[in-house]
Amino acid sequence: MTANNNILIIAGEVSGDLIGASLIKELRAVQPAINIFGIGGDKMTEEGMNISFHINRLSFLGFVEVVSHLSFIKKVQREILKLVKMKNISTAVLIDYPGFNLSIAKKLKALGLKIIYYISPQIWAWGSSRIKKIRSTIDKMLVIFPFEETLYKNNNVPVEFVGHPMLERIAAHKYLSKTELIKKYNLDDQKEILLLMPGSRKHEVEKIFPAEIKAAIKLSQEFNLQVVVASTQNINTKIFRNLSSLENYTIVKENIFDFMNHSKFGIIKSGTATLEAGLHQLPMIIVYKTIWITYLIGKNLVKLESIGLVNILSGEKIIPELIQTEANSTSIYERSKTILSDKTLYQNMKDKLSALKVKLGTEGASMRAAKIILNTLNETA
Repeated sequence: MTANNNILIIAGEVSGDLIGASLIKELRAVQPAINIFGIGGDKMTEEGMNISFHINRLSFLGFVEVVSHLSFIKKVQREILKLVKMKNISTAVLIDYPGFNLSIAKKLKALGLKIIYYISPQIWAWGSSRIKKIRSTIDKMLVIFPFEETLYKNNNVPVEFVGHPMLERIAAHKYLSKTELIKKYNLDDQKEILLLMPGSRKHEVEKIFPAEIKAAIKLSQEFNLQVVVASTQNINTKIFRNLSSLENYTIVKENIFDFMNHSKFGIIKSGTATLEAGLHQLPMIIVYKTIWITYLIGKNLVKLESIGLVNILSGEKIIPELIQTEANSTSIYERSKTILSDKTLYQNMKDKLSALKVKLGTEGASMRAAKIILNTLNETA
């Protein structure tokens, strides 16, 4: 194997695995002989990546959770650095996951690697403290929001806006009709769907699901809805039954875009899923809850009035956000009921969500990112 055909990619969570898989597919389309090593999940493995650590082993989030896993994090980093030396890797692509990736970036830089960061850390939320670290360790930022390009240029960080990879996933998705979806999951064709998305990590589900499902069942009875809970592949569905004695709902792990497309309303944990739902013009509320010390530290650091990507991109709070103590069953029920009871409010939310797509560039982000990455890789040969 030649040095210029070996590349390191690190993604640490489910959304990064999807983005990484699309990127790997495009890298291989242009340069079939490329050998890809690092950290990822099932989707990246399916595209031919050699995985040293699966994302399931790194799905912790928050200050306290990271501290309790420090010894494992250090072990992972040591193994990755060993891999880099053994495979004579000259280029690394870091996908999101800033707590881990910004830490290992410094170590990779010390080994002389060219480092490309794809999906920027949210420095626009956390303030400028990370800019200096990024400027000193990252050779190029590939960003998915136009305002990020301006921010990095203003701070003298090499940057290119490639667009959002979510657009190509949505464009490529072969949607089921509502009738097909109802039939596939044996749902009631006389009831609209209330979609719950409580997160992709076990501790998120534990914090968020009990309040979500309690509110959702009450809403389903009042508005003649049926409740569907969307679970990520890495979550054991037994957790939902263990967290609540309420059972009148369906759990799904596939066709999530289809459910976003055909649901009446969503109760969705803050994160990428809210943007996906927004692009499907699904009226919703955003919920978020974590352990208190993580929340308090984050509250002191985050510089934004909104946490939902839909609201940040729109420049206004289109979607209600229920955070921490507000993310309780009563508040979730009442805020959802307000929207579902008011046809004008509901339609206004849908109309404003329809403007989201134009803010994310055009399709083809993965191909644009792949070409930039390959140019860097081949320059190091």
